[in-house]
Amino acid sequence: MPMEEHKQRALLQFLKRCNKPLENFVKAMEEVAGALMEAYERLDKRSTDHDRFLQLMIFDGCFMLEIVRTFHDPSNNVYARNDPIFSPHGMLHMVPFIKRDMLMLENQLPLLVLDRLITVESGKSEHVDQVHRHILRFYERDTPIRLEHETPVLSLHVLDTFRESILMIHHEPKHGTTPPSDDNPSHQKNNKNDIVRSAMELNEAGVHFKASHTTSLKDISFRHGVLCLPPIVVDDTTESMLLNLLAFERLHVGVGNQVTSYVFFMDNIIDSSKDVALLTSKEIIQNMLGSDKAVAELFNQMSKDITLDEKDPLDVVQRKVNKYCKKKCNMWRANLIHTYFRNPWAILSLVAAIFLLALTISQTVYTILQYYHGNNNSPSSPLTPPPTFPPPPAPAPF
Repeated sequence: MPMEEHKQRALLQFLKRCNKPLENFVKAMEEVAGALMEAYERLDKRSTDHDRFLQLMIFDGCFMLEIVRTFHDPSNNVYARNDPIFSPHGMLHMVPFIKRDMLMLENQLPLLVLDRLITVESGKSEHVDQVHRHILRFYERDTPIRLEHETPVLSLHVLDTFRESILMIHHEPKHGTTPPSDDNPSHQKNNKNDIVRSAMELNEAGVHFKASHTTSLKDISFRHGVLCLPPIVVDDTTESMLLNLLAFERLHVGVGNQVTSYVFFMDNIIDSSKDVALLTSKEIIQNMLGSDKAVAELFNQMSKDITLDEKDPLDVVQRKVNKYCKKKCNMWRANLIHTYFRNPWAILSLVAAIFLLALTISQTVYTILQYYHGNNNSPSSPLTPPPTFPPPPAPAPF
């Protein structure tokens, strides 16, 4: 209710900006009222009233359009300097909370509302890309949504649009984003309870971590002992954002479970603050919470009661990581690196030890060779016959 006053002010400014009567927007919204009402599972008695419902859609839609447009282009801000929402002060202190609330599953507004408002405002149709662009700019996501359909399809709501943007991959990364399928039945056995070890354990087993080339949550791959993970900023809004995406994937049939798989995978490799510190050092996690322990608890708590689908691409990555870690040669090589190549002093000590060992071996070989050649040149050697001398002359008679 406290926001109703601000929504009314946004509606008046929206009508003034487009110079169109309110009746035009009401008529356009009535044409899709049935589809809008079907988008909600349960509506209270006030919302089921036709006129009240249309009023709610128009108020919320105009407020959302004004927010995203003003935030993206402050030069067109015609609101008062002391406006609690649309002023620079409001953009700094109030809009971050509005951003968070707009991603809450229970606050979703069908994007069909924004599409109809823009259609009446501009007098043209087909504004799917424009609606998506407004939302992505508002959330500072420059990822274009590529739809698989021949014609652009409007996303369900803001949360759906945001989810598509964090899953979309701009280009094919260097390491490859789609792991090869593994149809070998032997690999499918005994792997249901085989989970990925923590980041520290993987590091000790010889697995190297590297940030992926994109920020897509699907851009996770494992190749030649290198596990590539998308970089993610963990701040005060991350938990709310991920929880709402998890709830959306669980409740909406057919939307997919890519975010759920990502959270499940991150929970597997993060057990303690040491794991977070390792991933932070590899620029995979940008910790804005300050505490590594807080980040670890965030992923551990969100992953409760969720499982990874066996047909999920991340399950293939998980099996490849486990197979790599079970090879003893990789563990021996990793132990050698961790023991003798942790710092420059350890490397110098190893080099000095190898140098001394080489000197000792060479000295031993030299002594043996010298002894061997000395025996060969000795008069008592059985291989060389003793020299013969002529008999001494007989003594002269006196």
